[in-house]
Amino acid sequence: MNLHGRRALLTGATGGLGRAIAKALAARGASLVLSSRKAEELGQLAGSLPGIGHATVVCDLAEDGAALALLEQAGDVDVLIANAALPASGRLESFSQDQLGRALRVNLESPVRMTRELLPRWQERNGGHFVFISSISGFAITPRGSLYAATKFALRGFALSLRADLRGSGVGVSVVTPGVIREAGMFAESGAAPPLGIGTSTPERVGKAVVRAIEHNKSEICVAPLRQRAVARFAMLAPEMFGRVAGSAAAQSMDEMAASQREKR
Repeated sequence: MNLHGRRALLTGATGGLGRAIAKALAARGASLVLSSRKAEELGQLAGSLPGIGHATVVCDLAEDGAALALLEQAGDVDVLIANAALPASGRLESFSQDQLGRALRVNLESPVRMTRELLPRWQERNGGHFVFISSISGFAITPRGSLYAATKFALRGFALSLRADLRGSGVGVSVVTPGVIREAGMFAESGAAPPLGIGTSTPERVGKAVVRAIEHNKSEICVAPLRQRAVARFAMLAPEMFGRVAGSAAAQSMDEMAASQREKR
């Protein structure tokens, strides 16, 4: 899909990754509908982007019914980038039932419901593109990450299965899976240090990956250094062994991150 002149809805737009994605899309000529919970930051972001016709919608996707209300306010769009997510790190028993519901609604239920709502009209016109921002936690286990991994494993599986259903329809589906990102993302925002030796990537690379996924209809792009991808593949193929070898060191980093993110649940 050529992004020039297309209208794209981006959730989680005011986070570090959201800002990088917005800039990358706008630079390719897309008109953006930016959404997050932060009205002032949305306005500032929209005003900083090149191009014209950018709009903002204040929305808290943790609220029941907010996802479909967002689509109604956004109007007709050609692209959905489902980027909004709650960190949801920590031991499962540390979450209240309400916090569990919020994480599941933002990270998984909202993207699925929005996709279901957009899909019929995109199928009618044989065009449109869904991009789901998953995580390297979508195929590699992490201590203290049971809830977050559940949402990212599920989102990745949903997207890739949907892509198989839509092959040849003109509607594209892509997954972008960031690893540890410096200056943005969960580790950067929490202040916790990522596990040593796995490397980091940048928000700008995530933005470029989203553009590439849409323009070339890529199924999945992992944004992480080679050694981080190798560690993740080991964790995916041998989760028990990985847990024994790396569990304690990873758990310390994840405990620090979970403690700093409690107020975001």
